[in-house]
Amino acid sequence: MFTTQALFEWSNSFALLTWIILLIAPFKQWTIKLVLGFSVTLLAVLYSYLAFTTFDAAAFESFGSLDGIMSLFTNPEAMLAGWIHYLAFDLMVGLYIVIDAKKKAINRWIIIPSLLFTFMLGPFGLLTYLLIRLIITKKHLTY
Repeated sequence: MFTTQALFEWSNSFALLTWIILLIAPFKQWTIKLVLGFSVTLLAVLYSYLAFTTFDAAAFESFGSLDGIMSLFTNPEAMLAGWIHYLAFDLMVGLYIVIDAKKKAINRWIIIPSLLFTFMLGPFGLLTYLLIRLIITKKHLTY
């Protein structure tokens, strides 16, 4: 069907395209629908397929130690599943940032650095957004 390398390249390109749309039109309703309803869902389907065809029941025991996880990800399909996991979850964090910023009336230009950091460094991007939100709203973690 598809090689692991081809799926890797496709998922990276697909996620990048989705991030570009999220950056260009973050507060549009159709963007939110596209990111969650299509992009994240498609990545989740691909991840699920890879996870359930790559891992057996014994593989879940590997999650109990760092050495176990390192050995688990020596398999290219397992590594790809892990990478797609990151792609999907980072997009969800980006979507959270966009939705929350819109609710809090934070200017879309101010959140661009957080979105870029989330794209490249996941949790650090979320941290930058939470700090921006704290500075602007003077409130932390309220919804």
